[in-house]
Amino acid sequence: MKRLPFLLVAFLAALWILPGCEHELVVPEAPDYIPVDTFIIDTTTINDTVPDLPQDSADYTGVPCDPDTVYFQNTILPLLQSSCAKSGCHDAITHKEGVRMTDYANIKKEVKAGNPSQSKLYKVLFQNGEEKMPPPPEADLTAEQKNLIKKWIEQGALNNECNENYGGCDTTGITYSGFIYPLLANYCTGCHGGPHPSDGLDLTTYEYVKNNALSGELYGAISHDPFYKPMPDGGQQLSACFINKVKAWIDSGMPQ
Repeated sequence: MKRLPFLLVAFLAALWILPGCEHELVVPEAPDYIPVDTFIIDTTTINDTVPDLPQDSADYTGVPCDPDTVYFQNTILPLLQSSCAKSGCHDAITHKEGVRMTDYANIKKEVKAGNPSQSKLYKVLFQNGEEKMPPPPEADLTAEQKNLIKKWIEQGALNNECNENYGGCDTTGITYSGFIYPLLANYCTGCHGGPHPSDGLDLTTYEYVKNNALSGELYGAISHDPFYKPMPDGGQQLSACFINKVKAWIDSGMPQ
C-alpha cells in the first residue's frame, strides 16, 4: 500500500517531461521569401546564333509602273549614276566640266524636255572621241539604254517614279535573262563592266555573275552585309523586294 504514492508521483513526472521532447522534434520553418537573384536566368544569348533573315519591308502601295513610261528615279538615275557619276568623271567630287550626274536637279541642266536632239545628255551618247559619253575605253551604253534616255526626255524629262513592288513581291520564276541581267545592267555594269571594271569585278556575263553569286559577294553587297562593300556604290540600296528576288534566284540554282 505504501508503493502506490511513489508510482503516482513517477507517472505525473513523466507527463510533465513529455512536452519537452515534442519541442526537440520541431523542424524550423522555411523562410518567408527566397532571394530573387537565386532564380535569375540570363536570356541575353538566346537565339544569338540564329541569323536575321532579310525582311521584305517594301511598300506595295503608291504608283504602279506603267510599261510605256520611263521613270527617272527607277531607271534613268541609277543608269547615269552607274555609267557616268564615277570617280574622275561626273560624280559630286570630280564633276568634270562642271557636270554632275548625281541627282535630278543637275541632270536636268543637261536636258531640253521634250527634245532629245537638243539635249546634251542624249547627244553626247553618239559623239566621237573626247566628246563621247561614256568616254573611251569605257563601255558604250546599249541601244536599249540610249533609247530609254531618249524616251524619258520625250516624255518631259520628269522627276517621276513608280513602285516596282506595287501589289506584292513575287520571287517565283526569277531568271538571269528576265530579271538579273536587266537589274545589273541598270545598276551595276556601268562600273563593273568594260575593259577596266571597278575592283576587277565584271558583271556583264552570266558566268561572271554566277561565280560572284556562288562566292556570296553578290548577295552580301546588295544586302549591305557588313562583311562586304555595299552596292550600288554611292547609290540608294535596292528595295527589299529586289534583294529578295536576287536571293530567290541564287537559292533556286541561278537559272538562265
